[in-house]
Amino acid sequence: MKSSPNLLVILSDQHQARAMSCADHPVVQTPHLDELAARGTRFTNAYTPSPICVPARAAFATGRQVHDIRNWDNAMPYKGTPRGWGHALQDKGVRVESIGKLHYRHQEDDSGFDAQHIPMHVADGVGMVWGSIRREDERVYNKHVRMMGDTIGPGESSYTKYDRSVTDMTCDWLSKTQDSAAPWCLYVGLLAPHHPLIAPQEFYDLYPLDKLPADKLRRKDGYVRHPWLDKMADAMVAEDGWKDEEERRVAIASYYGLTSYMDHNVGRIVSALKDSGQFDNTTIIYSSDHGENLGVRDLWGKMNMYEESAAIPLIVAPAPDLGVDPRPTSATTTSLLDISETIIDHFDAALPGERPGTSLYDIAACEDDTDRAVFSEYHAIGAVSGEFMLRKGDLKLIEYVGFEPELFNLAEDPEELTNQAQNPAYADDLARMQAELRKICDPDAVNTEAFEDQDAMIEAYGGKEAASKLGAPSATPPPAT
Repeated sequence: MKSSPNLLVILSDQHQARAMSCADHPVVQTPHLDELAARGTRFTNAYTPSPICVPARAAFATGRQVHDIRNWDNAMPYKGTPRGWGHALQDKGVRVESIGKLHYRHQEDDSGFDAQHIPMHVADGVGMVWGSIRREDERVYNKHVRMMGDTIGPGESSYTKYDRSVTDMTCDWLSKTQDSAAPWCLYVGLLAPHHPLIAPQEFYDLYPLDKLPADKLRRKDGYVRHPWLDKMADAMVAEDGWKDEEERRVAIASYYGLTSYMDHNVGRIVSALKDSGQFDNTTIIYSSDHGENLGVRDLWGKMNMYEESAAIPLIVAPAPDLGVDPRPTSATTTSLLDISETIIDHFDAALPGERPGTSLYDIAACEDDTDRAVFSEYHAIGAVSGEFMLRKGDLKLIEYVGFEPELFNLAEDPEELTNQAQNPAYADDLARMQAELRKICDPDAVNTEAFEDQDAMIEAYGGKEAASKLGAPSATPPPAT
């Protein structure tokens, strides 16, 4: 597919891949994302390179795996090296700017943007250092902080207000560029539906509590969670923080409300693009940095490799002027790293070095590739050891250093109910998937590297006691707007 002059990349935060009406969710309403999907390609098996904000965004910036760039956790933000897709566009002379959340170190770093407008970066340029203390007998337990927010339900938060400002500024930016003859790339970072789980009233009201989908995989109903997940979940106040079952349902309704609020802001941006006269020659890419567990397996937030957390929405809507008739969906496994390559490909730019991604334009132009493998990893808050994922075809392997693996056949078991790793009938599949994962990295060696880098950082901050006090206790505060 040839490229349109302009490229608009919209990245939300913590949007579960299934939480779109175009993905057949039973209640979620996302009419504007549905419109993008209806005139573009929705990639139905897309994943994050790491199910937590800062590492995922550093990997996206560079197009490289987390263990390659060693931005392991939320205290190791992207500083502009190695160079990424933004630098490649600058080298090409393409105007490239950002509005909203980036979650890099700070604005002064050369991270590949000509301008950053109201950027959100890690708190104080440091991030959550306390979360880098991961060994089970050493880690910090912020039991005075409820991960999903002190207040749950309808209303406004600093996050919803920030997204409104980001959307307003994006609409203004598009209006001011309407007479520009030069092509541009605009990156827009929205916070919703990331917690705190407070949704504007009109969007919260879309989801009455008695209309929400039934709970699933609850421990109170007999579900047995993997022991690595038990240890991870114990590091923060999440499922154990709800006052009662009704508040838990309010939290789910609020998340869906925030999803529709985010969709509303996407709609405002697309409308402004049309008003500026640039809609017909602008390709739009929509995705998110990772998903949200939303109570499945009594887990909240992200930080694991199940579909709710590691899978992401991904839509590419080509500019109408291109006159292409894109495939409605592609089942080829994809990643945020493929978006990085798509941005570079869109402008025929160049970025030296080997990277695992492939342009989504090329992927969408081909039949589904059941042999393509996609990888993810996690070395951050709550992880007593490294967690790794490989998705290839119908199979998904999850490996935990020091613990038994999990293997799921997603074609037969999309809810990941049955771990086949100990099933003799899957022994060859398990061996093949483990060998494939080790072509990408050695989990034990990478786990050791992550701990060594984090230990060195902790010492540089004055040791565990000093490091335990550094960083926001939960969600990163947005900048003043």
